[in-house]
Amino acid sequence: MIKVDVKGCSTFVDAQQYGSYVQKALEAFDVLESEKGAGNDFLGWKHLPSEASEAILSDIEAIRKDWAGKGVDLVIAIGIGGSYLGAKCVIEALSHNFARDMKKKEAAQVIFAGNNLSEEYLAELMDLAAERNVACIVISKSGTTTEPAVAFRIVKQFIEERYGKAEAASRIVAITDAKKGALKTLSTQEGYKSFVVPDNVGGRFSVLTPVGLLPIAVAGFDIRALLEGALEAEKKLAVKSADNPAVEYAAMRNLLYKAYGKKVEILVNYNPKLTYVAEWWKQLYGESEGKDGIGIFPASVNNTADLHSMGQFIQEGDRIMFETVLHVEKAQRSVVIGSDEQNLDQLNYLSGKHVEHCNHMAELGTKLAHIDGGVPQMEVSFEKVDERNLGNLLYFFEFACGISAYTLGVNPFNQPGVEAYKKNMFALLEKPGYEEATRAIKNRL
Repeated sequence: MIKVDVKGCSTFVDAQQYGSYVQKALEAFDVLESEKGAGNDFLGWKHLPSEASEAILSDIEAIRKDWAGKGVDLVIAIGIGGSYLGAKCVIEALSHNFARDMKKKEAAQVIFAGNNLSEEYLAELMDLAAERNVACIVISKSGTTTEPAVAFRIVKQFIEERYGKAEAASRIVAITDAKKGALKTLSTQEGYKSFVVPDNVGGRFSVLTPVGLLPIAVAGFDIRALLEGALEAEKKLAVKSADNPAVEYAAMRNLLYKAYGKKVEILVNYNPKLTYVAEWWKQLYGESEGKDGIGIFPASVNNTADLHSMGQFIQEGDRIMFETVLHVEKAQRSVVIGSDEQNLDQLNYLSGKHVEHCNHMAELGTKLAHIDGGVPQMEVSFEKVDERNLGNLLYFFEFACGISAYTLGVNPFNQPGVEAYKKNMFALLEKPGYEEATRAIKNRL
C-alpha cells in the first residue's frame, strides 16, 4: 500500500496548524464519500476497481489475442489528455527502457497520436505505419475533438487503403459514448468493436476504464493485476482516519499552499520509468484544482538528471515551492559496481555496491539539501514498479485529488477553462458557425 511521509515538512509548518488541516481534509473526505459535493455526477471512477466487469476484461483480452494472431506489431492509440496519458504512463513505466532498440516483440508496440497538431509528427507516424502491421484504438467521447479527429481521419484512411474496409473494421476499436456522437455513429456504421467511456468518469480519471486498459493490455501488460492494486487502494483509502495517506497528502499540500504561500508542487522521481506518471499527475491535479483564480501549480523533475539543471533553482531560487518525491523501495534489476585496479575515476569506494543504493543515497542527500535550502518535502513511497503497485499509486492520486480539491474549495471534476483556446482556434480555422468570431478575432490581429 502507498505510504505518505510528511516529516520533511515538519520544520516549515506548525504542528497544530497541520492538525487543523487534517480536520479540513477529513471534512473533504466526508464530502467525497457522501457523493453529494460539487461534480458528484463524475464520481464513477471511485468504484471502477471493485466494479470491474469480467465481460469487458475478457473482451479486451480477446482483442489482444486477435490482433496478435493477425501479426499486429504497431497499435496507434488516438486520444488527447486523459484519453491517452493514463495508458501512456503505465506502458512507459512497465516497458523495458530499450525495448525498441533491442527489437523486443513480446507484444505490439503502442504509440500515441491525436494529442497534438504537428504535421511533422503525423507524417513521421505514417512513415512508421508504412513499415509495420497496424491496428488502431480511437478514444473520443464525441468524435469531433479536433486533435484526435484529425489523426483518426488520416490513420483510418491509411488502414482502409492498405487492408480494405472489411479488414479495417477488425483493426479499429472505438472507445466512445454509449449512445451518441460522431464516433459512435461511425462505429455502428462500420462495424467497429467499441467500448463505452462511462458518462460518470471524466477523462483524467479514466485510466481504469477501457480508455486505459485496452492500450495497456495490447502492449502486453497485466490489466487484472493493475486493477487488483487499485482495488487494494480503493478499500484502504475508504477508511476515514487521520492516518489515511490520501488525507495526509491533501492536508499537507493545502496547508503549505494556503498558510505558507507554496504555490508550486514539484513531483520528483528518481526512476526514468516514472516520467509519464508525472505527466499524468500534472493533468490530474492541474485540471482538477486550477480554477477560480486559485490552485497549486503542478510541475515535475526527473532526478538525478534534473539536479544538474533545475536543481540550482530548487536549491536557491524563489521559495514558492514544495516537493513530493516518488520513492521506489526496490529496483527490479540488479547492477553492482565493480572494482578497477587504476581507480582513475576514484569510484573504488563504491565497489560491491548496487547502483540503486547510490540512487537512494542521492535521493536522501537531495532531500536534506533541499530542506536546508527552504523547500518542504513529502514522500510517496511504494514497493516497486509493477502493475499492482502502479494500480495502487494511480488510485491513490485520484482519491487524494478529490479530497485535496474539496479542501481547496473547488469542484474537482469540471474544467471550464479548457474551452477558451478551442473557440479561438475554431474562429481562426474559419469553422462553419464561427463566422462572427472569425471576424472579431481577425480584427485583433
